[in-house]
Amino acid sequence: MENIALIESFSEFKDDKFIDRVTLMSILEDVFRNALKKKFGSDDNFDIIINPDKGDLEIWRNRVVVADGEVEDGNQEISISEAQKIEPDFEVGEDVSEEVKLIDLGRRSILALRQNLISKIHEHDNTNIYKQFKELEGEIYTAEVHHIRHRAIIMLDDEGNEIILPKDRQIPSDFFRKGENVRGVIESVELKGNKPSIVMSRTSPLFLEKLFESEIPEVFDGLISVKKVVRIPGEKAKVAVDSYDDRIDPVGACVGMKGSRIHGIVRELGNENIDVINYTNNLQLFITRALSPAKVTSIKINEETNRAEVMLRPEEVSKAIGRGGHNIRLAGQLTGFEIDVFREGVEEDVELTEFSDEIDAWIIEEFSKIGLDTAKSILEQDISDLVKRTDLEEETVGEVMRILKSEFED
Repeated sequence: MENIALIESFSEFKDDKFIDRVTLMSILEDVFRNALKKKFGSDDNFDIIINPDKGDLEIWRNRVVVADGEVEDGNQEISISEAQKIEPDFEVGEDVSEEVKLIDLGRRSILALRQNLISKIHEHDNTNIYKQFKELEGEIYTAEVHHIRHRAIIMLDDEGNEIILPKDRQIPSDFFRKGENVRGVIESVELKGNKPSIVMSRTSPLFLEKLFESEIPEVFDGLISVKKVVRIPGEKAKVAVDSYDDRIDPVGACVGMKGSRIHGIVRELGNENIDVINYTNNLQLFITRALSPAKVTSIKINEETNRAEVMLRPEEVSKAIGRGGHNIRLAGQLTGFEIDVFREGVEEDVELTEFSDEIDAWIIEEFSKIGLDTAKSILEQDISDLVKRTDLEEETVGEVMRILKSEFED
C-alpha cells in the first residue's frame, strides 16, 4: 500500500515522544484533514480511520448521487453514471462512500503532509516540555554538562532536554567539565518560537533557600521557615530563619553540630560564607543580628527613611563592614534598612591604614601616591577628581568613600 511509507513512523513517534494514543490520533487526523482541505476545498464530507499501532490509514469521501449533468460541487456530489461504476445499484439521492488513496493527493502533497506531521509532533513535544518545566520553576534540578560556550553552559537532562546555565548565573568559582552533573534552580522557562528555553541559575537566592529545604529536614518538614535570603554569590550570604515551635533552635538546627548540616550547602556554593540568623520582628534586634559577627553598642532607627545609625567600638567596625563591604551590604538587604556605621568616640582624623581590614592594601597605596593618607583627606575630595588622579575605577573609589563616610558623617 502506498500509505505504508508515510505512516510507518507512527509507532516510532509514539514510542520516542511518549505521545498517548488519543493525542497521536488527534494530531494525525488534523494533519490529514489539512491536506484534504488543500486538495478538495473542504474536509466536511471525509471520514478518516487511523490505526497508528498497525500503520493502517483509510480515507473515505462521502458524496450524494445526482442526475447526470447536475453535478455542481464535485467534492460533495457524484453523477449517477459515475456512482454506478462503483456500485451498479446506486440511485439518485443516495450517499456514496468512496475510498481516497494517498497517491490521489499527489506526490508533492504527500511530502508536505509528512513534513506537517513531523512539525506537529515536535510542536506537541515542545509544548509538553514547556509545561513540564514551567511547573518546575523555582525548584532545584540536576543536568549534565553537554558542551561549554563562552557565555553559557549547555546541559542535557536524562530525557535529552536542553537546559542553559548562563555565565552570569554561575558562581564565580564554578568550573565544570563535560559530563559533569550540575545542580541549580530552574529560574525561567519561555517559549521562543516553538522551542522552550529553560534557564538555570546557581546565583539566585532561591537556590540557597531550596538547598536549605533539601539538606535540612526541619526546613523540608516546615518546622523551620526560611524568612529571607540575600547573597553575594560565591562570597557571602545571610539567611534569616524562624520556627513556630519554641522548642526548636532554628539556627542550631540549620547549622548542625560543628557545622555538619550546612557544610554540604557551603561546598555546593563554592565555599560561600553563610551566616544563619534568627528572624525577629524587633527591628533593633534584627539589625543587630544581621550585622553579626560585629557586636553593636547602640542603634538609632528612622523607619520613615529606612535608615539605621549603628554605633560600635572601633575594633568592631571592620567586622560590621566586612571584606569589600559585603557584611554591611547584605545586612542592609536582609533588614531593608540603609545602615550607617559609626565608631564610638572617634572625632579626629584616622590614618587610612587603619582600614586595612576593609580596604585592600593596593587601593590604600594608590591614594598614598597622591598624598592622601587619612580618611578625612579623601572625604574632602570629589569622586570624579579621585578617579582622574588615580588608576582606580569610579565604583572602587565610591566604595572606599562609603566606608570612610560611615565613620565620620555627622
